[in-house]
Amino acid sequence: MQFTPKLTNVETSIFSVMSALANEHNAINLSQGFPNFKSDQLLIDGVTKAMNSGYNQYAPMAGSLELRQAISKKFEMLYNSSYHPDSEITVTAGATQAIYTIISTFIKPDDQVIIFKPAYDSYQPSIEANGGKTIAIALKAKTYTIDWNLVENAISSRTKMILINTPHNPSGTVLTKNDLLKLQELTQGTNIIVLSDEVYEHIIFDGEQHQSVCMFSNLKKRSFITASFGKTFHNTGWKIGYCCAPKTLMEAFRNVHQFNVFSVHHPTQKALADYLQDSNHYLGLSNFYQEKRDLFLNLIKDSRFKFTPSKGTYFQVLDYSDITTMNDVEFAKQLTIENGIASIPLSVFYDPKLDHKELRFCFAKTDDTLRQAAEILNKI
Repeated sequence: MQFTPKLTNVETSIFSVMSALANEHNAINLSQGFPNFKSDQLLIDGVTKAMNSGYNQYAPMAGSLELRQAISKKFEMLYNSSYHPDSEITVTAGATQAIYTIISTFIKPDDQVIIFKPAYDSYQPSIEANGGKTIAIALKAKTYTIDWNLVENAISSRTKMILINTPHNPSGTVLTKNDLLKLQELTQGTNIIVLSDEVYEHIIFDGEQHQSVCMFSNLKKRSFITASFGKTFHNTGWKIGYCCAPKTLMEAFRNVHQFNVFSVHHPTQKALADYLQDSNHYLGLSNFYQEKRDLFLNLIKDSRFKFTPSKGTYFQVLDYSDITTMNDVEFAKQLTIENGIASIPLSVFYDPKLDHKELRFCFAKTDDTLRQAAEILNKI
């Protein structure tokens, strides 16, 4: 029998490779993007309470109404922008599922989708699995900013979607107000859908404000926002996220969502709905992670690594060009095996041929873990 899969030549994820190496060599794992500390016990207890209170059957397809109302309230408070909980918000099995469903809802064979590399590793396979063509635009080296002239030149009659990510994984940079205004200008009068991956919206540093697409009226009309409770509340394994979009876009999304997921874990939705009533549970997140960023960078300030402080996310890029000319994948493996610290090489997010001698480290770790990691990095 002969089978023809949609995706071929898909290698084992670098995240799996590096975590396996970290486990094998008992290395400190700063590679994968998840915290090594507990979520708030109040939220954990809330899930248990919801289970014991009977929230154990299917939630509504679009998600618990209480949770959608809490999300709507959050957008009004943070961004002075509204999404109707009935028709414009859907709870998803994490942001990655939302992203895949958005792409599969709208992208047909030969449609073009513009993404910016380095990029989260699910974007391109999601496009190609649905027959679309990825138009990858490289962010400017080291600064990881967008050249909007390149974007303008890349837009054609076949461009169906532009996918952005801010705060940006893996670089830790953020899009500015001017960036969003330029995107609004370039897409105005077109049928281009904007998919805005905003999973790190609550992790942004140095007094900056997250620039959500919903703050720009013409962008909002054509945009999806995807978000992640797992990233926000330190429980990535719960796989709960959501997306927001104008009613006409969301109706199309739900037509697909109902057949590949239908609904997600009901007791967790109930607990999150209650937890979101106190905005301090997410408003303090930027300060929490900025303290960890600052601790980590202060501890390694005299090392041979160079860096520009991350502006958002819980990732920090370190430049090792003063240490070795080894390519980033091999150097990341060497650090794991010989030095006992795991990271992610940045070239896997764009193109190994464009190796800029940079590694991504996750600082969503306990202070003790960060101190141990810094001790190792200072000896390299």
